[in-house]
Amino acid sequence: MSDSASAAALVSGYNKLKAALGRRIVGQEAVIEQVFIAIAAGGHSLLEGVPGLAKTLLVKSLADAMHLTFRRIQFTPDLMPADITGTEIIQEDADTGRRKLVFQQGPIFSQIILADEINRTPPKTQAALLEAMQEKHVTVGQITHELPKPFFVLATMNPIEQEGTYPLPEAQKDRFLFLIKVDYPTLADEREIIARTTGGEIQEIEAVITAEELHAAQQLARKVPVPDHVVDFVLELVRSTRPNEPGASEYVKSMLSWGAGPRASQMLVLAGKVRALLQGRTHVTTDDIEALAFPALRHRLVPTFHAEAEGITVDQIIAEIIKTTKKSDARVL
Repeated sequence: MSDSASAAALVSGYNKLKAALGRRIVGQEAVIEQVFIAIAAGGHSLLEGVPGLAKTLLVKSLADAMHLTFRRIQFTPDLMPADITGTEIIQEDADTGRRKLVFQQGPIFSQIILADEINRTPPKTQAALLEAMQEKHVTVGQITHELPKPFFVLATMNPIEQEGTYPLPEAQKDRFLFLIKVDYPTLADEREIIARTTGGEIQEIEAVITAEELHAAQQLARKVPVPDHVVDFVLELVRSTRPNEPGASEYVKSMLSWGAGPRASQMLVLAGKVRALLQGRTHVTTDDIEALAFPALRHRLVPTFHAEAEGITVDQIIAEIIKTTKKSDARVL
């Protein structure tokens, strides 16, 4: 299949996915787009929103719309690493009577993992996900076990109820391509939600995207060219978030303790490539980068005490940085 045909197949698959999810999910178009971009780019997503906004239902519906294996892990304070990765058990051979250690796979051995309320489990258990998310394998004892491909972690987090929670370490948050904010529905959407959920049966969703199509999308995205002026814009934007960078603005120094690292630049470019394809373009523009800057940066920036005391959110800081970031002139590829 040619690259143009693959691009058309990607857009068609995305449109089918939206239509399938629309049978169960009302609104949330921006959330669905960002989750799909992250998956097509091969990255993980963290969904943050208050209870009752269908975060879990969205992930479950997304898994139903794909020919991928799915497991949900409910994170609780007593969850242990072995409950996620699996453990070795003693098993007796029926023929010889000899005992041996056999690895029993945990729920992490699925293609889509829903890490529900990921911040409700202690750091030791949160760390069990780090190797899986970054290296796509799990080490138990002296043996490394490969995870199925493709592999995605879609985690949910409640931002308002902090009692009994454990904040995610910065190293783990950086493993997520996006931090996606799930907001309250509009009046019309909430009316439709009431009509759907208090009436007939929940709509079934048919799988419309295969693992092979996702793999092809990931391969295609990496071929999308990025003009020099867009790379310059990404570098200027990300480096502008670092208060210790030479030439950092007084605004950034007063509002941010730490800025985004190089992984943010990588993720922005890769996600921008997928968005460009979904928009029907064969190259990335600065508009793609601006559109994805919020979900790609908001979990990688650490605001100062001054910013928090003034009630200034990370999104407001990102918006100000975008507004002051210089854009170079477009050049012919």
